[in-house]
Amino acid sequence: QVQLVESGGRLVQAGGSLRLACAASGLASSNYGLGWFRQAPGKEREFVAAISWSAGSTNYADSVKGRFTISRNNAKNTMYLQMNSLKPEDTAVYYCAVGRGLLASVTAGAYRYWGQGTQVTVSS
Repeated sequence: QVQLVESGGRLVQAGGSLRLACAASGLASSNYGLGWFRQAPGKEREFVAAISWSAGSTNYADSVKGRFTISRNNAKNTMYLQMNSLKPEDTAVYYCAVGRGLLASVTAGAYRYWGQGTQVTVSS
């Protein structure tokens, strides 16, 4: 059974940094793209960042480019999201997901497994 557990979310002031982690278990291999999505209150879930299975390719939402960095450690079955220069509009529940394929996909439909989410709150 595949399980994804996010951690690292908390309350932080605007301009601060956070590092989210997503630990995966139950996967047969690391040959999957991975992604981060977020959902703010009253809004739809949106793409944040994605990384291909080999970490050779990444994609970012325009709203986080230059501020967020996605990475993965296949030996530890863990993915990270380093978030710098946080803004109040980054406040959301952040979800990690495992893709159906190898690529750094930007659409939610390309992901097969999802974590329960971790809350990030950025105060102004």
